[in-house]
Amino acid sequence: MKLLRYGEPGAEKPGILDANGQIRDLSAHVGDIGGRWIAPEGLAAIAALPLDSLPIVSGTPRLGPCVTGTGKFICIGLNYSDHAAETGASVPSEPVIFMKATSAIQGPNDPVEIPRGSEKTDWEVELGVVIGKTAKYVSEADALDYVAGYCVINDLSERAFQLEHQGQWTKGKSADTFGPTGPWLVTKDEVPDPQNLDMWLEVNGHRYQNGSTRTMVYGVAFVVAYLSRFMSLRPGDIISTGTPPGVGLGQKPPIYLKAGDTMALGIQGLGEQRQVCVQG
Repeated sequence: MKLLRYGEPGAEKPGILDANGQIRDLSAHVGDIGGRWIAPEGLAAIAALPLDSLPIVSGTPRLGPCVTGTGKFICIGLNYSDHAAETGASVPSEPVIFMKATSAIQGPNDPVEIPRGSEKTDWEVELGVVIGKTAKYVSEADALDYVAGYCVINDLSERAFQLEHQGQWTKGKSADTFGPTGPWLVTKDEVPDPQNLDMWLEVNGHRYQNGSTRTMVYGVAFVVAYLSRFMSLRPGDIISTGTPPGVGLGQKPPIYLKAGDTMALGIQGLGEQRQVCVQG
């Protein structure tokens, strides 16, 4: 299933994409795309609904973040060996973990704000993993049982804030609008192998990132199990699993986003995003 949330910010309704690419309204049956509705029982209840009888949503409504109720937005750094090389970093011996503020989460096509004082705002297409049931001390063999589905994330970063100021990466990753998420939450039954998905990103029509989840250092199952050793993962939590090469920082010379630039990005089977940059 391709689950989504549509409508104005703060007033989104739950929806589902049908086989013809039309949005069907779920609000008569589902509270929202999050919490118990993305647990195995909730997803089974949605799957049992007669899709063709659900109301069709007219027009082209704004799409909100594809999941709500996110308590933790966890990111994995330097998780593609070729991306680590382009940034001059070595491949980490364990996953690099940092948090991104949940206030950064926004719809997949909402404008991206260049923060005040920023000169190095950068792009990163990433595979997002949405947790569907509480995971604590889970094994790698069982880890995918705790995943509700997958989505596209643009893990925007301000490199000066991230790397040139004191402290952790979080302040370079957490500006408002720095977490476009969606367009859809694609349930895991439609993604038989999350380690075999092509991904890409363009800025102003030029393709900078053209990679695949095949080159991840630490795969989805390992990451879920690893994180569950240090914290419980709960329904709606998002794990952003790292980016392939081609970020602005890795260009020679580096290239960064400015107001008026347009990003387009996508992952095989998970949909596409498009954002225009504006000055914050």
